Amino acid sequence: MCGIVGAIADRDVVPVLIDGLKRLEYRGYDSAGIAVIDGSEVRRVRRTGRVAEMESAAGTEGFSATLGIGHTRWATHGGVTESNAHPHISHGVALVHNGIIENHEQQRERLVALGYQFESQTDTEVIAHLIHHFRTEGASLLGALQQAVKELHGAYALAVIDQRDPGTLVAARMGCPLLIGLGEGENFVASDVSAIVSATRRVIFLEEGDTAEITCAGVRVFDADDRLIARDVHVSDISLASLELGPYRHFMQKEIHEQPRAIGDTIEGILDAGGFDPSLFGKDAAAVLRDVSSVQILACGTSYYAGLTARYWIEAIAGIPCAVDIASEYRYRDVVAHPNQLVVTISQSGETLDTMEALKYAKSVGHARTLSICNVPESAIPRASRLVFYTRAGAEIGVASTKAFTTQLVALFALAVTLGKLHGHVDETRENALLEDLRHLPGSVQHALNLEPQVASWAEKFAPRQHALFLGRGTHYPIALEGALKLKEISYIHAEGYPAGELKHGPLALVDEAMPVVVIAPNDALLEKVKSNIQEVRARGGEMFVFADADSSFSASDAVHVIRTPRHIGILSPIVHTIPVQLLAYHTALTRGTDVDKPRNLAKSVTVE
Repeated sequence: MCGIVGAIADRDVVPVLIDGLKRLEYRGYDSAGIAVIDGSEVRRVRRTGRVAEMESAAGTEGFSATLGIGHTRWATHGGVTESNAHPHISHGVALVHNGIIENHEQQRERLVALGYQFESQTDTEVIAHLIHHFRTEGASLLGALQQAVKELHGAYALAVIDQRDPGTLVAARMGCPLLIGLGEGENFVASDVSAIVSATRRVIFLEEGDTAEITCAGVRVFDADDRLIARDVHVSDISLASLELGPYRHFMQKEIHEQPRAIGDTIEGILDAGGFDPSLFGKDAAAVLRDVSSVQILACGTSYYAGLTARYWIEAIAGIPCAVDIASEYRYRDVVAHPNQLVVTISQSGETLDTMEALKYAKSVGHARTLSICNVPESAIPRASRLVFYTRAGAEIGVASTKAFTTQLVALFALAVTLGKLHGHVDETRENALLEDLRHLPGSVQHALNLEPQVASWAEKFAPRQHALFLGRGTHYPIALEGALKLKEISYIHAEGYPAGELKHGPLALVDEAMPVVVIAPNDALLEKVKSNIQEVRARGGEMFVFADADSSFSASDAVHVIRTPRHIGILSPIVHTIPVQLLAYHTALTRGTDVDKPRNLAKSVTVE
């Protein structure tokens, strides 16, 4: 949940480091720092707060160097203080670290006994001292790193420099993403390609247990057994434009408005495959999916709510049972393996640690049929899965996921229909009808975006509140959960989502004139049931905010506010009704003056447990 960038070149790399950290700030923004080799000494600047504060200090202190590393932190071990900020230094060895070292306390005791003094509360500082310790025993910088990581238990991405070796940058990866960028006479390391895209698009993705030695002249990669190995070079298709705000105030606003395009691009991949064809998920997908008897979905956060929505589709369209688990819970319970069960993992980044570990656990108990739905090519979870569907959301910078969620829903819908075809529940006529529904989806999403002025007017009513309830039924219940999550993530208003029918079994006790209740009420088979639930709220003096369809017969009043989407679009309605709840969260946060793209205590890529 932190960001790493490093560079070695024949030019000043400080601007590269700072630019990279700015692009990585969505991964962590409690503190930031850089360390460089200047002549024969290591220099460091760190600041709590945003990268801009550290940048100002680096400019004041005249930082310039041809070798350096940088880090933007999301605090785990130790509070948000300058002494806990990265890089950490031990006698000229400087390093930055993403991840968590589980045996850091034992290592700390060992190192204290060896005479090392600690200046921070972090688990990271033990790594710096370990590397220095092995250096004093005669190891090269790479050798010291390779010895040190064998002493560590946990997850890490590391970039290390040493003032005694000013021509070398070394790196290591276990459980956290790390890649090497290849330039002309210069090379880079980063936790995300966005950090170095302005310098190069040619990247090597390090595998689990890899270490690497990086110089201006070239790169050497070693596997977990320290054997020299060749890793494939990839050319990233990420664009600089996708990393810029353009005319928008925030990345979240930009990404909300990019959803018609993102959804359209994802649908285009389905149409290019000729419809709902198993080849969408990989070359041997037909053999894997044909005999699937059930589906197990594993995900966290927003991706988990996408999975909850998919459960309705898979059971209704494919006619097979589907279970959905929070990945961090699944990995710690006793699982009954089903040889014909398809295990689906969903992750925007493809690096979510809990989801990755849940996938490993599922495979360890005998699940061989695995599918990843992900937005980032070549990330860890797709590489560990037999099948993969890449959404085409493009780079998502805002911490609160928007376009990644709706494109995940498109992918899961495609999976449901594909399974339905393979199991004889979807004939050609129905497939064509469902394809036509998909073709109209981007336009319907755009119509929902056109409601933004009306939704923004509701934000004025929400901004002073401290609590809110979101209600939905059927496939729209997970959208209520997602709406509540978005509101609390970025506005800090406590919000909860419930199935509307569950209201009378407890949550109704919370309803009064101070508790706004958001209801997702499309014109579907459950509309009359939802109307009954609305009456329950009105009878207790609650104020209602209803997202309905144009043909729903709701009457607005002083205590019942209604916004209507243009029309009900049937089975894909949950995707369209996601848009107004995203807009409500965004404009409420805007009114409250919170940091929309970088909400407190959260980060984008969750690579720690």
